[in-house]
Amino acid sequence: MSAHTSTARTALTAWLDHLAHEKRASPRTVRAYGDNVLAYLNFLERHRGEALSVADMGTIAAAELRAYLAFRREPGERGPSSQDRDGLSPRSLSQSLSSIRAFHRFLDHRLDTPNAAVGLVRGPRIKVGAPRPVSEDQVHGLIAELSLDPDREDWEAARDEAVLTLLWGCGLRISEGLSLTRRDAPLADSLRITGKGGKTRIVPVLDVVRQRVDAYLAALPFALGPDDPLFRAKRGGPLSPRHVQATMQNLRGRLGLSDRATPHALRHSFATHLLGAGADLRSIQDLLGHASLSTTQRYTQVDAAGLLAAYGKAHPRA
Repeated sequence: MSAHTSTARTALTAWLDHLAHEKRASPRTVRAYGDNVLAYLNFLERHRGEALSVADMGTIAAAELRAYLAFRREPGERGPSSQDRDGLSPRSLSQSLSSIRAFHRFLDHRLDTPNAAVGLVRGPRIKVGAPRPVSEDQVHGLIAELSLDPDREDWEAARDEAVLTLLWGCGLRISEGLSLTRRDAPLADSLRITGKGGKTRIVPVLDVVRQRVDAYLAALPFALGPDDPLFRAKRGGPLSPRHVQATMQNLRGRLGLSDRATPHALRHSFATHLLGAGADLRSIQDLLGHASLSTTQRYTQVDAAGLLAAYGKAHPRA
């Protein structure tokens, strides 16, 4: 591939192929990177009034990239002149810039088309908040409430109890919990989970998690093959993440909990409960599958907030 004869769009296709097959990025990651860079190329071609070659990508000025980020930041009505203009949040804008930088690195290393100007552009500041866990009492209340739902059959209640207990007791993401197959149950003392970026980790299984899954299987009205998804929907198909999210939304409404009570908050609760019980950050990082310890360190903010709250309630001088 020549930098002078190949188009930027051809290079984008090559880069995405590189991500998928050499870097083994997940399909979701490849799609997100592709969407971000395609929007960038669309803007540049409208701005310059012509299709871009790979060589042209080495001439993109910092001002052009800043103009693109400003364009994406401002919301606009959809139309031919407002393509890709959707009012990105600072976090999404930062992710878009990260994708663009990664694409330019590929152009530099693989197609000998460097662009130092890209490194001069800084992304928006992002306020990193502490994770929002659900308290232990609230988790027990959420799970207990499932058996009181008249719209659920007994096996469906058992299934949802098993799913929520699994997310909380093992610190799993929804996608990780729903990736289990019939072959994985009855659950052993530990699970091998493949998380983001294909990273594998081992998580211990509590007795209560194993018992909930066993109860679900005992009530399940469908026969499953060894490789079939373990958790099934009402009509027998694989259970969707949207169902788990809707279940939590319904439960928090009935119990008067805030919007922070989401399925992912159960994973946060797993981490903060371990931290409060004395687990070290490195162990929690391994159990959650975080690539960086700095991500796990955010949970210390939550634990400190809990200590301050308890201090404020109990200390006579508070």
